[in-house]
Amino acid sequence: MLTLEKFEEAAEKVRQVTQETKLIYSAYYSEATGNRVWFKPENMQRTGAYKVRGAYYKISTLTDEERSRGLITASAGNHAQGVAYAAQKFGVKATIVMPTTTPLIKVERTKAYGADVVLAGGVYDEACEHAYRLADQHGYTFIHPFNDLTVATGQGTIAMEIVQELPLVEYILVPIGGGGLATGVSALAKLLNPNIKVIGVEPAGAACMKASFAAGEVVKLDHANTIADGTAVLEPGDKLFPHLRDNLDDIVTVEDDELIVAFLDMVENHKTVVENSGLLTVAALSHLGVRDKKVVSILSGGNMDVITMSSVVQRGLIMRDRIFTVSVLLPDRPGELVRVAETVANSNGNVIRLDHNQFVCANRNAAVELRLTIEAFGHDHKYQIVQALKDAGLETEIIQTQL
Repeated sequence: MLTLEKFEEAAEKVRQVTQETKLIYSAYYSEATGNRVWFKPENMQRTGAYKVRGAYYKISTLTDEERSRGLITASAGNHAQGVAYAAQKFGVKATIVMPTTTPLIKVERTKAYGADVVLAGGVYDEACEHAYRLADQHGYTFIHPFNDLTVATGQGTIAMEIVQELPLVEYILVPIGGGGLATGVSALAKLLNPNIKVIGVEPAGAACMKASFAAGEVVKLDHANTIADGTAVLEPGDKLFPHLRDNLDDIVTVEDDELIVAFLDMVENHKTVVENSGLLTVAALSHLGVRDKKVVSILSGGNMDVITMSSVVQRGLIMRDRIFTVSVLLPDRPGELVRVAETVANSNGNVIRLDHNQFVCANRNAAVELRLTIEAFGHDHKYQIVQALKDAGLETEIIQTQL
């Protein structure tokens, strides 16, 4: 595997089940980073992620007997949907083991493709152990989500499409969970043009590949803690590690807070929903340390449940100082509340929550507390509003916003 011939074979196969995901030029991120930035929107695939590529190609290489036994895999969601969709296309049974923390939208969509879903374990690695046990018990054919060179070859077809559309690409940013996507993309990119820099991106709370690179061998983390659930992997694939060591030019890690801000930026500037793992490469754009380069960020998926989406948006607004909360102390007498409201309104602030506490002080004539959550345009506007309240003679303090 991982030869140009196999990549070409895989590219022909995956065209049967993939949508065309043309590169999208980002004027916003190009200006912000000083590079020319494009996105490869795999979040627009039929299953909402790139994983269908590797799953379909892998299943296409199985014998009739292997497929007839039924398929099984473990996945945090995107590979699950890829296998379920591919199995449906081949008319075979699929059982998917998913961590209990998997977003509901991924569970329901996997079931919608006709697969049987089993929830087990808190993270992918625990779900995978359970899937292996079921495979042994029932004789299922196991389709590994990443530690399989055939699967990685299917995923790598993304690089062929990138280079065909942007032949002079200089940097490709690819998310890393277990390493399947990064293995395929980096191997094919180097085959097509050894000068292309391929940068892997991991969440800081689950950086198993970076730890393995530092140790010179595969390392298993004690735990993973990240909102990027699709890349919350404790141990990278041992079959993939030698190829990644040869082909990846660097690994960048990003914090969860960076993913939250990236989600907000993508929704506002590109009107597109990308899940947290897919945002790794977007957040990493500010870490490259280069300018005037042609850069492609792979958006690996867009399967995000609405509750998570709502939480991320709210936190992003707070981090960008577009929502903030102040505590204002004022005497308990008629007209004081109006004075506060007028001061905020005259500063073009918008009150979205108000809590009036008359019992903050034993002497109500001395002070009651008003907590206002206010919508602003950003950092500078926030402090203009706060200063206006202080200038009005109001004792004002910025406090933590409670969602």
